[in-house]
Amino acid sequence: MFATARIRASLVTVAMAAVSICALPPTPATASTASAADRAYVRLLARADPRSTVKATAWAALISSNVDAAIARFFASDFDYAVRRAAQAKVRNADFARRVLETHTAEFAPEVHAAAEAAYYGTAAQQEYFARTGYAEAKERDRQAREAAGAQAAALAQADRDFVALLRDHDPGEQVRAAATFASRPAATDADLVDFFAHDWVNASALDLEAFRINCADADVRRRAQAVRLVADARAAEQAARDTAGEAAEQARAAAARAWATAGAHTGPARVAWARAEQHAEAQAANWRQVAQAAGSATGINWEAIAGAAGTTAETWAAERQNAAEQAAYWENLYAEALAGELAMSGGAR
Repeated sequence: MFATARIRASLVTVAMAAVSICALPPTPATASTASAADRAYVRLLARADPRSTVKATAWAALISSNVDAAIARFFASDFDYAVRRAAQAKVRNADFARRVLETHTAEFAPEVHAAAEAAYYGTAAQQEYFARTGYAEAKERDRQAREAAGAQAAALAQADRDFVALLRDHDPGEQVRAAATFASRPAATDADLVDFFAHDWVNASALDLEAFRINCADADVRRRAQAVRLVADARAAEQAARDTAGEAAEQARAAAARAWATAGAHTGPARVAWARAEQHAEAQAANWRQVAQAAGSATGINWEAIAGAAGTTAETWAAERQNAAEQAAYWENLYAEALAGELAMSGGAR
């Protein structure tokens, strides 16, 4: 088995250490680079957002005959509409079946995998049944099969229990902590621990990733919609001030400076949010690298399920960290443009 003390120290360090976030040098964003950044962000949502309706709406914007207009509409209204549709039971059920299919493998949860596959490719009624009772029934069938075989329960070691307790106390993911808490509660049985290793751990980590992506997108898309308006207003006010002569010029420049100040202030919450997102994603990536190392060192059969997913999950969180850094840079660039515009219109004084 792996060295529990070494892994304990590593996981505690990952979970509690502060991650330094190095800000990219701010450069003023132009209209063309902002448009490219917006396209890239919509493409990211089309690829990675957990909600099928958001994905479809983002792809529709990207393949529109007028992409710039479609992306502007996506930020202004289409995203909110897609989010509302994602909350509908029919869509939720289909998305649930998809996630279960992805996180419960045929090797380690054959009954759940088969039921999820049938639901995902089935009718709305089948998906509703699966979400309501079919998933729980399939999980029970898998549990009974594992208990009848007995091999996974027999392979449990104290080091495995210690590691689950470690996840309960220090994992950066709320859902993983909750799953580990359930599996290590005082009334927990060996079957609960086997279930945790077989599928609950992977499923909980997928829920943590989904929550991260949804929370980031829901906040950022709405901020971007307002930022587009504020920056457009400030650019127009600055151009109007440059075109104004005489006594009205001073008032026009003051109005433009205020518009840029408003746009700059609007970037503050987004810059803070993405810095925190980058820190969280880095903590998750480091955590899953430690899990992959632990799984690679473990000899018990219960670790086989997580061993196949840990490395990929670490890479996914590393990609999320890179994306967060890119979004932080986007907002830093907008802030730099706003600050430069405010200073230019106010004569260099704030």
